[in-house]
Amino acid sequence: MKDLSINPFESAMKQLEKAAAVLELGIKNKEVRTTLRQKLEILRHPQRILNVSIPVVMDNGSIRIFHGYRVQHNNARGPYKGGIRYHHNVSMDEVKALAFWMAMKCAVADLPLGGGKGGIIVDPKTLSEKELERLSRGYVIAIEDCIGPDKDVPAPDVNTTGQIMGWMVDEYIGMKNKELGITNKKEREKLKSTFTGKLIKDGGSEGREEATGKGGLFVLLATLAKLNKQSTISNKQFTVAVQGFGNVGYNVAKFLDEAGFKVVAVSDSKGGIYVKEGLNPVKTLECKKKTGQLIGCYCSAKGCDGKNGKPITNDELLELPVDIIVPSALENVLTGANAAKIKAKVVLEMANGPTTPQADAIFFKKGIIVIPDILANSGGVTVSCFEWEQNLKGEHWTKDDVNAKLKKKMYTATDAIWNASKTYKTDLRTSAFVVALKRILLAFK
Repeated sequence: MKDLSINPFESAMKQLEKAAAVLELGIKNKEVRTTLRQKLEILRHPQRILNVSIPVVMDNGSIRIFHGYRVQHNNARGPYKGGIRYHHNVSMDEVKALAFWMAMKCAVADLPLGGGKGGIIVDPKTLSEKELERLSRGYVIAIEDCIGPDKDVPAPDVNTTGQIMGWMVDEYIGMKNKELGITNKKEREKLKSTFTGKLIKDGGSEGREEATGKGGLFVLLATLAKLNKQSTISNKQFTVAVQGFGNVGYNVAKFLDEAGFKVVAVSDSKGGIYVKEGLNPVKTLECKKKTGQLIGCYCSAKGCDGKNGKPITNDELLELPVDIIVPSALENVLTGANAAKIKAKVVLEMANGPTTPQADAIFFKKGIIVIPDILANSGGVTVSCFEWEQNLKGEHWTKDDVNAKLKKKMYTATDAIWNASKTYKTDLRTSAFVVALKRILLAFK
């Protein structure tokens, strides 16, 4: 499970320092090196941090105050971009780390966007739908003057949905109408681009809900093809364990299954299941919705049978003897404490920050390939960028167009990071940060 004792922002800064050291090695000119260090020092600090209190009228008439954040890390390449998460363990350091990683992720995918992130300390499962809507609208009221199509473009993250983005964009447009008296339909449509990950009816993009999972598949296929050429991994039916069975985890499991991978284990916050012959993600989700839990949903291609599998913990899932593990939930689940027990040959990071620097070092020594989060899960922000672009232009692209553009972006990004890893003789995470840093520093004024 997630290790709450590890400071995610400190981990992010260690990743930055490692990549910075690689960059500095190739610079002999003293003045150029000094300029580089100055710019890197700026990147170590968010440009703006918002700490907000959100009063919400509860269904029983009482007032409850929720605390939230919005961190705007860097906008050298374009408007801040990043999701909003609702979770009881949200912290300032977590949001700062996620905002920094978003800046890196947008640069890795070569998007004209910077990095930001938001969060509210709340367990959304304890709220009614009306309370959730009032909280979401209240958050927009609190940060309205700091967001906009050309300023900061939020999106969904952990425990937030297209519906929540719909409430938020509706509140934002309503506030702007009162403030500016906007009646022009074109201008109203442009304001929709302030939030991405919306439902189609609210101006969302085709393919956005599954974009992170599909992007992860493209990145994995591109990486495995390169590893196969190097003869470091055989071309066979790979076994996979996916930690996290929310939107990202479910979709990546479904796409991997459809692509011929054997998904043998999945999990959620309550625990996981292991089906040795391979489970069917679609049937497993249907079973979970009916029963309210994963345990007992041992659904293979043949059907669901309580005798086909067994329950496992989230920790056990990560340590299964599979070819690929896919952490798709929260950060800090692969640490110095469990890294030596990992048997997989490849880690596909679909969550943000699931691997600590200590675990990274152990994996590198063991020869485990880690496909870093800022590459692996960048499909979501890539299609968010497409949605932003469609709203700004008043367009609506087909799903086939979106997926074709996404595939091209993911393969191009993987090529750039793979080539950098060979040039700098380093791991994929460090090479991804090097690629991102070079692009961001080039955009500095």
